Amino acid sequence: MGRQWLHAKREVANLKKGQVVGKLVKEMMVAAKLGGPDVESNARLFAVVEKARRASVTRDAIERAIKKGAGIGGEKLVLDHLVFEGYAPHKVPVIVEVLTDNNNRTAPEIRVLFKRGQLGTPGSNKFLFDHVGIVEAHHPDAATDIEAAAIEAGANDVVSLAHAENDDIPEGVTGARFLTERTATAAASKWLTANGWSVVTSELGYVAKQFPTLSDEDRGDVGEFLQELEDHDDVHRVWAAVK
Repeated sequence: MGRQWLHAKREVANLKKGQVVGKLVKEMMVAAKLGGPDVESNARLFAVVEKARRASVTRDAIERAIKKGAGIGGEKLVLDHLVFEGYAPHKVPVIVEVLTDNNNRTAPEIRVLFKRGQLGTPGSNKFLFDHVGIVEAHHPDAATDIEAAAIEAGANDVVSLAHAENDDIPEGVTGARFLTERTATAAASKWLTANGWSVVTSELGYVAKQFPTLSDEDRGDVGEFLQELEDHDDVHRVWAAVK
């Protein structure tokens, strides 16, 4: 077999990188469409541009995505936002957010993924989640009081966040996930940025109200199903009731 396995591994890695870049470009376009092209005043756009730079997305690609999203120039953004509700194996509630330029292609593909997953099924479940603003950030001072920061930023809740839970949080710092009212997301991001925090995520999302008890084997089944959803090119975010 020689070194064929190495070439195959590289092909998989390149495919994964391409998927990540594609999703970051879509997110930049949507952020620019919703909040304008000014990176400094658009917290959601600022956070995703920083992610794109860390993922080695070129400056030209970043600028094109922002201009297209903001409607600057000849290209106009045509992306629909779809939300699918369903259940992963072992009755774990899942919400899937999709950004697509072709509903007729994407919607059936997502439904097929649910049907193909072990016990994965579509079904209404939004009542099992809170729809909130989510801001994830880190502070260089490991002794920073995240509760005090949450109060000052206007967040309703905060939990500590480690590097193991989010690759964008460096080791040896204070990481936190701030939950806000949806309309307060940008204001919280701006306060944190102005007070020494580095914001890595600023978006609207879904947080489960309860989490089913799962065995290690069950968790593996759920993980495989969620990864298959994540790997779809048009899937933007997957929210699941899994800790």
